Amino acid sequence: MSTVISKDGTRIAFSHMGSGPALILVDGALCHRASGPSGPLASALSDHFTVFTYDRRGRGESGNTSPYAIEREVEDLDALIGAAGGHASVYGVSSGAVLALEAAHRGLPIDRLALYEAPFIVDNSREPIPGDFLARLNDALDRQRRGDAVRMFMKLVGVPGIFIAMMRLMPAWSRLTAVAHTLPYDITLVKDHEQGKPLPRSQWTGATSPTLVMDGGKSPAWMRNAMRALAGVLPRATYRTLPGQTHMINAKAHVAPLVEFFTAEAEASALRG
Repeated sequence: MSTVISKDGTRIAFSHMGSGPALILVDGALCHRASGPSGPLASALSDHFTVFTYDRRGRGESGNTSPYAIEREVEDLDALIGAAGGHASVYGVSSGAVLALEAAHRGLPIDRLALYEAPFIVDNSREPIPGDFLARLNDALDRQRRGDAVRMFMKLVGVPGIFIAMMRLMPAWSRLTAVAHTLPYDITLVKDHEQGKPLPRSQWTGATSPTLVMDGGKSPAWMRNAMRALAGVLPRATYRTLPGQTHMINAKAHVAPLVEFFTAEAEASALRG
C-alpha cells in the first residue's frame, strides 16, 4: 500500500501493478481495493497498463475528513493522478463513473476517460430517486443503523428483498456495513441526475478527453437509456454495449474494449513523441 495526501490533508491509500501508461480505476458505492471489482480489473489490465486502484475517502485505509463535498473527491483523484506521473487515463464504474466524469469536467489531466453505467435516470423508464432519500439515509446513519442504510440503498438500486435478506446472513454483509457511512457521498454524486429528466448538454462541457461510455446488454432499459443519453451530451464520446453484461462487473468482459480504447491514446502519444 502507498498513500498520497489530498488537498485538504486527507490521506488516500492506493496500490498499483503492471507496467505501461497509467490507468486509474474509480470504484462505485460500497467498494474499495479489498472489496469490489477493482482488484480483478487491475489484475486483468496489468499486462497493458500501470493500473492504480485506490480507496475513495472514508473507505478501506483512506481517511475521511469532514465535511464531504464532491470537490474533495475530485481533489483526491487529482492527488492520485499526481502520484501516477501527472496525467493518466481513468475508468469509472457506477457512481465512480460520475466522479470520474466530474473530475474530467473540472480540468484534471485525464488523457482518456471510460465510464460504465453511471446510474442516471433520464426518462420515465423507472421511478426517480425519492426526494427525501438522502435525508432518510443520513438519519439511519446518525442513529448508527448501518445495516438499515445498506438495505435502503440496495432497495433503491433494485436488489430484490429476498436477496437483501439472504445477504444480511452472509459474511460479506459486515464489509458492506463497514463503509455504509460513505453511501451519502455516492447519493450526492448522482441524485441531481436521477430525476427522470434529460441530461443537460451544458453539464460536462469541460470533459473534452476522448470518452468511452459503456453499458451491459443485460442491464435494465433505464440504465441503457441513460448511457446512450450521456454519450449524446459529451463532447467526444463513443457509446458501446458489452453483450451479455450487467451492472455487476465481469473483469474478463471489460478487458478487450478498455485495452482497445486506452491503447489508442498511448499509440497517439508515442507518435507525438
